Amino acid sequence: MRRLVLALLLACAWGAAGPARAQAPSADGGEIYRQICQACHMQGGTGAIGAGRVPALAHNARLAVAAYPATIVAQGHGGMPWFSDILSPAQIASVVNYVRTHFGNHYQDALDAQTVEAMLGPKKVDDH
Repeated sequence: MRRLVLALLLACAWGAAGPARAQAPSADGGEIYRQICQACHMQGGTGAIGAGRVPALAHNARLAVAAYPATIVAQGHGGMPWFSDILSPAQIASVVNYVRTHFGNHYQDALDAQTVEAMLGPKKVDDH
């Protein structure tokens, strides 16, 4: 039940960001965070607990390996939706780099768009 409630809340928050997504956020990681991520992960990356749990990004040791948050942003996980159909590999790299260098995180090895693109593999072509 909790996952259903969380999924519904995320869908509402995700839907509320629709116009910003339709215009595609800039490649600035901070701007992408504010437009897409902040609604759930909060302004300071503190996460939230309520009907569900949104993990904190602040002081998060799981961000040490850049591929982990990039995969989560691109493919989703648990109640978090995927964003690979909304964000380009450059935008995913940018927001991951932003989160990994803000909110008390100090991971300086930057992720690049080519690495994200290689992680995601080729885009599927719709034959319809």
